[in-house]
Amino acid sequence: MSAATIAATLSALGIQFLERGWLSANNTVFVGKKGPTAVVDTGYGAHASQTLSLVRHALNGRPLNHIVNTHLHSDHCGGNALLAEHYPDARIWIPPGQWEAVQQWDPVALTYQPTGQECPPFAAHQQLLQGATIELGEWVWEIHAAPGHDPHSVVLFQPDHRCLISADALWENGFGVVFPELEGEQAFDDVSATLELIRTLRPIVVIPGHGSVFTDVSAALDRAASRLAQFQSNPDAHLRYALKVLIKYRLLEWQQIEFQDLHRWAEVTPYLAAHMPSDNTQSWLKNLLNDLQRSGALRQEGSLILNT
Repeated sequence: MSAATIAATLSALGIQFLERGWLSANNTVFVGKKGPTAVVDTGYGAHASQTLSLVRHALNGRPLNHIVNTHLHSDHCGGNALLAEHYPDARIWIPPGQWEAVQQWDPVALTYQPTGQECPPFAAHQQLLQGATIELGEWVWEIHAAPGHDPHSVVLFQPDHRCLISADALWENGFGVVFPELEGEQAFDDVSATLELIRTLRPIVVIPGHGSVFTDVSAALDRAASRLAQFQSNPDAHLRYALKVLIKYRLLEWQQIEFQDLHRWAEVTPYLAAHMPSDNTQSWLKNLLNDLQRSGALRQEGSLILNT
């Protein structure tokens, strides 16, 4: 039933869903015969040429009218610049909270430098305002603020078909790292409020930022709430998880790196460096790597760190 529901909903909305790996966020392409074409989220910069190829194939010769970003983490907007180069008439829509940072292209405010990630610069044209709507394909989508994982993130909801583009606010098995917590900001309550918003919207189909489209939304919300409660009761566990995610994310791009090079990168990456101990930094990093190896996320061969 769920597969049939997903297929029927995506077809009715004129959506071609492109599930990507964990380095690049999923792409939701609106290719219906009527209304503006669009892509929601564009993947990581290192995969931009692949994103362009996939979007061009999905559009099948049609122009691209809108490029929409649920938030501005590098894995969700890294393909913007290349898509805009090939589709110069496309309008780029972003959440309002980082509007000035994009206009001035401030890699610190946009968190690319603090996280040790990269994103090709792009220009934005319009803002995804809370409470407003946007036409994608033949249907009107509601714009809802969804802070937590990112303070400026939004989700998009189509009420006629009860379909939610949830980005990293809700996955089938959790949600994205709560990055404001790494900066000492209290953001777990924002995650809770966003999960409650999604419960209130009562979507039937959820298109997440990572992973497959799913329909058992109640169960996913319960799992997310349970995970959040664990982090709230033990913030250090979330911090450790977040630091490992940052390492794994970069390793997805590098595929392999010498330990000393990884250590140097960690020392100059603010989100990691801020939580390093004052001494024994190599032992601290090796401890994180050992955790990742035990979980199967990487392999260590002498001084070489390899992605798995």
